Amino acid sequence: FFFRSDRRRTTGLPPAVPGGRGMIEVICNDRLGKKIRVKCNPDDTVGDLKKLLAAQTGTRPEKLRIQKWYTVYKDHISLDDYEIHDGMGLELYYN
Repeated sequence: FFFRSDRRRTTGLPPAVPGGRGMIEVICNDRLGKKIRVKCNPDDTVGDLKKLLAAQTGTRPEKLRIQKWYTVYKDHISLDDYEIHDGMGLELYYN
């Protein structure tokens, strides 16, 4: 079994510091066959994550919706407040 700290050593990402200094990698699946991996900071907002995803996909950020199960993430709240960690998978929908 791999623990979260072991996986960080094997992926080459810097270890996430509890103060929010290390970069994290978020995997967004649009459930249409596309998985997008984005590196960002834990203190970035969901709106910042949408801008990074929009640059990768070629769609406008206001047309993207990020959610996990039935929880739709709001643009002005940070990833750290939502407890989004390194390697976490989110769902990406196009409005």
